[in-house]
Amino acid sequence: MCNLYSITTNQAAIIALFGVINRYVGNLAPMPSVFPDYQAPIVRNAAEGRELATARWGMPSSSKALMDATKKRAEKLRAKGKTVDFSELLRMEPDGGTTNIRNLKSKHWTRWLGAENRCVVPFNSFSEFNKAEGGDIWFALDEARPLACFAGIWTGRRRNHARTSWYSGLPSPSCSRNSACCRRFFSECFRRNPPQPSGVDQAIALNS
Repeated sequence: MCNLYSITTNQAAIIALFGVINRYVGNLAPMPSVFPDYQAPIVRNAAEGRELATARWGMPSSSKALMDATKKRAEKLRAKGKTVDFSELLRMEPDGGTTNIRNLKSKHWTRWLGAENRCVVPFNSFSEFNKAEGGDIWFALDEARPLACFAGIWTGRRRNHARTSWYSGLPSPSCSRNSACCRRFFSECFRRNPPQPSGVDQAIALNS
């Protein structure tokens, strides 16, 4: 899944499509490039109804991910002839956050799969890097790049900001063209079972 997407639709359209009751995003400017750790809009359930808020992209990483990252860092240091205190290196390993969640059976992620931590992440297009094609290849549901959403999860404060990440995959392309369909998809995100978005292969590639 991608590590770059855009959300350029205004907040009035987001509010209308997802039935938002409250909003906490201020003056939401178009974001043609959203990268990991950027703050971007999400729609989530709250006590008073659905709300439009912002969260930073990247959930807290699992202990395995941090261990793997530390091992790679240790190997590089040893290759340079440096002495490594692995325990200290692990303790100091920075967590850049996990942007795409694939293993929903992992104990690390199951704590956030309840309805209270589910959200949708509005987007217009997303990018996959393809070296052979000369760089970023943009995808959207059609050439007009209509509003759509990723299925996501969010958690509370981390580094003084709410954090968010989302499952790999996309909702059905018809959701962008039919607001009732998109609302049904939104509602599915908050039902008992985690949503199962359809594959990226259903999106339409854009060359621009």
